Amino acid sequence: MDAQDMGNDLEKVLVTAEDIQRRLSEMAAEVDRDYAGQDLLLVGVLKGAVMVMADLARALHHPAEMDWMAVSSYGSGTQSSGVVRILKDLDQDITGRHVLIVEDVIDSGLTLSWLLANLGSRGPASVGVLALLRKPDAAKVEVPVRYVGFDIPNDFVAGYGLDYDERYRNLPFVGTLAPHVYAH
Repeated sequence: MDAQDMGNDLEKVLVTAEDIQRRLSEMAAEVDRDYAGQDLLLVGVLKGAVMVMADLARALHHPAEMDWMAVSSYGSGTQSSGVVRILKDLDQDITGRHVLIVEDVIDSGLTLSWLLANLGSRGPASVGVLALLRKPDAAKVEVPVRYVGFDIPNDFVAGYGLDYDERYRNLPFVGTLAPHVYAH
């Protein structure tokens, strides 16, 4: 699926597929350097981080295991409630491990703040965060993010794992949707 396939649902492309791959390669090199010789576990946050996790892991030159969590903090609408439920927990014990949470986007920071505290309470050697996208203007809490791909405006975005109503995740880029798509 590409921009032409979207017709008038796409308002604009914010981050191109090429820019995403270039930046993920750069971040993978930083992760390789920072975690050299360490037991690294990548923890992807479902569903949005699937694309980021896959391409990041392929770009690493460092052995890394992968695990997944699914958490929900959206009761209704598009604003985070701050109340988090674990829908799928880790399959592995993280005691003594270096954990790198892999996120697609950080907006309010509420869910990520909760996730950092939750994983931090499980006895890991360290917990870091890598996010492809960050919306600084949407932040409600400060969260330490070690690796950031791109800072973007506080717009509703889709593509490269991010969805609207489970659609558009398979776009190779990140773009803003035209208002008619989500203004029901």
